[in-house]
Amino acid sequence: MTDDADALRVDDLTIAYGAAPPSVSGVSLRVREGEIVGVIGESGSGKSSVALAMMGLLPDSARITAANMEIAGVDMKGATERDWAEVRGVKASMVFQEPMSALNPCMRIGAQIAEVLQIHGNADKEGARARALEILRLVQMPDAEKRLHYYPHQLSGGQRQRVVIAIAVAAGPSLLVADEPTTALDVTVQAQILDLIKGLRDETGMGVLFISHDLGVIGQLCERVAVMYRGRVVESGSARRVLEDPQHPYTRALLESIPRPSVPVRSPLAVIPAVNDFAEIPAVLEDVA
Repeated sequence: MTDDADALRVDDLTIAYGAAPPSVSGVSLRVREGEIVGVIGESGSGKSSVALAMMGLLPDSARITAANMEIAGVDMKGATERDWAEVRGVKASMVFQEPMSALNPCMRIGAQIAEVLQIHGNADKEGARARALEILRLVQMPDAEKRLHYYPHQLSGGQRQRVVIAIAVAAGPSLLVADEPTTALDVTVQAQILDLIKGLRDETGMGVLFISHDLGVIGQLCERVAVMYRGRVVESGSARRVLEDPQHPYTRALLESIPRPSVPVRSPLAVIPAVNDFAEIPAVLEDVA
């Protein structure tokens, strides 16, 4: 991998359905190889739509336009399903929020990891099984040789997420898109998964686009962050600057909405109001922040 090469670059991304106004408008993101970039915002802000667009997984009813869309140097603007099939798993992979629904309940986890390697021509059947064990150890699965033969239901939630991550990194992608991969996990396992993602980034040099609604996770994991609201990026910059010195009233409102130990228990939490007109956002949110 080349220093400062882009794992992902998208400029002016817009996603629309039918005659409705765009659900995502004018979004630009860049993830360099070896960098973890966070995308944060409340539910419905467009985070997951952007993540799915980066993998070519939105439904056919979605109209996607962009001035530029590149994954590991490959131009994906106007890509066909066949083009995406050649990129997924090899250039870019995705980790979803709920690992149980991402795994085949009828296949042993070793076979599911090996399948990726065989599909992309990285190994024959025997070599793929041996490599699957190596990858399971790479994601720090306890007693990996034994669990290679387990079915998904025999694993804990954290172990299943390790399997999903193993499948995602099996073919050595340049970009990992992680869509709230720790939301369904308890805080102890969540910390382990975050450390795992950091470790894999350090070891492989892949770029990571990390989607979350948790500002604490973003601050712990990411070098840069983009804040989304109503389908647009309203603020971006280094994670430290955005979280410690937010410039946009929506970012300040998000930070103000976090429960704090210093606030009396019976004090009402700050609430971000609904805003119909995008132009009205700064004035309305200033009252919250």
